[in-house]
Amino acid sequence: MTELNPVERQPSEIQLVLEEYAQDVELVDRYYDIPIVQSDLDKKKQFFQTYQKTLDGLDFDAMSQSERIDYFLFKTKLEYELRQLLHEERRNREIAQWVPFYETIARFESQRRQLEAIDSSTVAAQLASLPKQITDLRQSLEKPNDAEGVSGERLTLAHRAAKMVDELRKILQRWYDFYNGYDPVFTWWVNAPYQEADIAIQEYASFLREDIIGMKEEADAPIIGDAIGREALLNELANAMIPYSPEELIAIGRTEFAWCKQEMTRASHALGYGDNWQQALEHVKQAHVAPGEQPRLIQELALEAINFLEERDLVTIPPLARQMWRMSMMSPERQKETPFFTGGEVISVSFPTDSMPHEQKLMSMRGNNKHFARATVQHELIPGHHLQGFMARRHRQYRRVFATPFFVEGWALHWEMLLWDLEFAVKPEDRIGMLFWRLHRCARIIFSLGFHLGEMTPEECIDMLVDQVGHEKANAIAEVRRSFEGSYPPLYQCAYMIGGLQIRALHKELVASGKMTHREFHDALLRENAIPVEMIRASLTNQELHRDFSSSWKFAGAS
Repeated sequence: MTELNPVERQPSEIQLVLEEYAQDVELVDRYYDIPIVQSDLDKKKQFFQTYQKTLDGLDFDAMSQSERIDYFLFKTKLEYELRQLLHEERRNREIAQWVPFYETIARFESQRRQLEAIDSSTVAAQLASLPKQITDLRQSLEKPNDAEGVSGERLTLAHRAAKMVDELRKILQRWYDFYNGYDPVFTWWVNAPYQEADIAIQEYASFLREDIIGMKEEADAPIIGDAIGREALLNELANAMIPYSPEELIAIGRTEFAWCKQEMTRASHALGYGDNWQQALEHVKQAHVAPGEQPRLIQELALEAINFLEERDLVTIPPLARQMWRMSMMSPERQKETPFFTGGEVISVSFPTDSMPHEQKLMSMRGNNKHFARATVQHELIPGHHLQGFMARRHRQYRRVFATPFFVEGWALHWEMLLWDLEFAVKPEDRIGMLFWRLHRCARIIFSLGFHLGEMTPEECIDMLVDQVGHEKANAIAEVRRSFEGSYPPLYQCAYMIGGLQIRALHKELVASGKMTHREFHDALLRENAIPVEMIRASLTNQELHRDFSSSWKFAGAS
């Protein structure tokens, strides 16, 4: 059984506030869920400001070190959320002209939410006007003005608008289902105009995707990202307590990239391919198991990593965590966006199925070969995300609202780098397998930040992954697609290597100096939950924290 810390047995005042906040913020998000309505954003703004006042009313001077860390985590989070609302307001203004009918739908839903009486005949008339409004809108968009043309910005706005139309259609359907059949007068008046409006809205979303953006069912959809810009990136970095600019992080990524290339060339020489590391990488890609044998390989690799950790006493592995992980096979559809393993308690294995085209089967096997998989399994299971998640559910759960990929992914990347240092990879093929992923993480910093700064296109990102990292083309496309189409926060891809470098620098500060053992260090990190690494450092080093604290830890170069 995992022993609880005293702070977890005796909830502090701020912990109780945070537990309340965690429930409240989920309730507020569920209630004010019309994404483009200013009044909903205003209510959210008031919510965060109210909690700022609550936080300001706490006695900072009387707080313990752990409580002060919670204080700064909460302060940073609330400031981030308020800046993020301003960012959402700007983005809403940019697409308002693409979805002018949102006001009608929002008014309907607001009336339903407030349980206001409605006049069914009036509502029916308003619904009946929507198809004509959408038809006029489509005609205006089919003939863009000279300033808009077919620019990348126009495609981005169309893509964002199409997603908003999908959301508005769901909201309208929810509104209709609330009354339909329960209110016979409503159904008599509204049924026909609602059906016509629903069809018009659905067709409008298809029009945006197919006619404006160029997404056709018979071909793979183009990658239309939505760059957030430098100001929004700085807000994201402030929330993660990363005191570097996007440009400085790109420079760090390039430095790490150069190191990886140097080591890749060294491993290539060991295999007899000289400076031609691409040919050595091709040799490694051919070493994949036969169809049907991948699950057994994953099991063997998982046990190999666990035994390595236990033999060297690197981290505590609770018996349940060691035993109770599971495996699932990834669907062909999901592999189009996630060509490699994902994991946690359940590791989802990417490998060909019989329904895939021949070329796609070959690329999937090559991209998930034995040596790539060896590095991936320990990233996803133990000591990576499975162990991390297991411990996070048992320590300081109230901090889950502060979870950051700089720790979640940085933890797994720290282990990739530490295992490299501890010579987990002996054979040159395994070193290349580890280096491929490390090179991939460096590239993620460069291309993801470059894209959001407006300096790289999705096509240039794909080319970088293929030409400079060695990805299969289909896998590179899938990687870029999932990076930019909205399922991941803008800093997520950057967070792998940068978070890993943070933990690596802290490891050097505390373990290499002899202040902590490997096991003490790693167990202590896991007990803090997935918060920004600078706050974990403050906890482990007992850093003096004053009320005017701001993020300042320059970790790059320290490892």
